[in-house]
Amino acid sequence: MTLALVLGSALLGLLVGSFLNVVVHRVPRGESVVSPPSACPRCGSRIRARDNVPVLGWLFLRGRCRDCGEEVSPRYPLVEAGTGALFAVVALRFADDLPVLPAYLYLVAVGVALALIDVDVKRLPNALTYPSYPVAVVLLGGAALLDAGSGSFVRALAGGAVALAVYFTLVLAYPAGMGLGDVKLSGVLGLYLGWLGWGVLALGLFLGFLLGGLFGIGLMVVGRGGRKSKVPFGPFMLVGALAAVLVGGPLVDAYLRLLGV
Repeated sequence: MTLALVLGSALLGLLVGSFLNVVVHRVPRGESVVSPPSACPRCGSRIRARDNVPVLGWLFLRGRCRDCGEEVSPRYPLVEAGTGALFAVVALRFADDLPVLPAYLYLVAVGVALALIDVDVKRLPNALTYPSYPVAVVLLGGAALLDAGSGSFVRALAGGAVALAVYFTLVLAYPAGMGLGDVKLSGVLGLYLGWLGWGVLALGLFLGFLLGGLFGIGLMVVGRGGRKSKVPFGPFMLVGALAAVLVGGPLVDAYLRLLGV
């Protein structure tokens, strides 16, 4: 059953990843993600259904448009494969807690889109962050009803509020340090991290700052940036949160045992 769940989630992730490529390209431009159908940007030819198969379509065409030969970025199959892999890992993580699995699969999907958009345009679109709040509340609330997890749900709501408060305070203290998009995203991540526990929430927030700080230091060491260089922070927030979701529980438990708590 676990193997079937992981494989099914991986397949779903491949399909979702194909759609996320559209989202990443169109949402920052304010375009619809459902119409018009995907087409080659050079010749305008519509992408045929058989060429739109995740990963395989790109491989069969050797990374080029069937009609004009224009090169198709390898990022497309990488996003599809990466989303499939992440769906599989998250499914394995929550194989024993199926009611909450859809919530965390959604987190992966919207997280991939937001991370790539932030890298591309250094912005976290409200069109993705705002709807993520009601989606998280509905999915986590549904899991609470199915699995008698009302305590986890209340903690998730509190976690979202705590994360928002932390980031909003940081923006007030140092406005140049991050954007309001990061603040809006923090509340979404707080909901998912809070569901798993206060220790996981603290770890997820900490890892975001740690990864962002290390990356910034690395840029300065290699001469690619300075103290005032603008680096998109959303991807680090998302990677830190995902790491905490996947392994935060055991890490927090090990740390507490080390302290003798």
